[in-house]
Amino acid sequence: MRGHDAIWAYLPAGPFADQAAFDTYIGECEQNKDRIFYAVIDAGGRAVGILSLMEIRPAMRVIEVGNIVYSPALQRTPLATEAQYLIACYAFETLGYRRYEWKCNALNAASKRAAERFGFTYEGLFRQHMIVKGRSRDTAWFSILDSEWPARKAAFERWLAPENFDRDGRQKAKLGG
Repeated sequence: MRGHDAIWAYLPAGPFADQAAFDTYIGECEQNKDRIFYAVIDAGGRAVGILSLMEIRPAMRVIEVGNIVYSPALQRTPLATEAQYLIACYAFETLGYRRYEWKCNALNAASKRAAERFGFTYEGLFRQHMIVKGRSRDTAWFSILDSEWPARKAAFERWLAPENFDRDGRQKAKLGG
C-alpha cells in the first residue's frame, strides 16, 4: 500500500518505510495472540486488505472488528462490503457472539460513515480513551447486537445480490437505505 500513507493515519501501526517493514508488521499480525487477523483476497488472488477480530471476550460473548486496512483497490467495492458481511456472519453465526463492536478514532469520519452504512448503532464517545502514535484519541463506539443481526444480515444479502448491480457493476440500491 505504498504511496497511500493516509490509510494508516488512525491506526496504531504504519505507514511503513519500506516493504521489509510492512512484511515485519504482517508477521507480527500473524503471531498476535490477542487479535485474529484476516486478509481480504480479490478474485485475482491478491491481498488487498486486512482486518481483525479483537477485544475478544468469550465469557461476555462480545467481540470487535478492527484494525481495518483497505487498499485503494478494495475501497468502495462490493468485495469490501462482502468482507464485512462475512466477518460479521462468522462472529454471530459461527462463534455465537451476542455483541459485535466497531470502534474508531472520533476524527475518522470515513470509518464512522462505514460503521453506520454497515448497520452499526452509534453508542457514544469515550473521551481520551487511548493514546495512539503519541496523540490522545477520543473513540467513537458502535455495535450490532445479536437481536439486530437478522435484519442487518438481510440488508447485506439484498445489497450483495447480483441483481442489485447493473451491468457496469454500479449498485442500484444503497446498503444503508
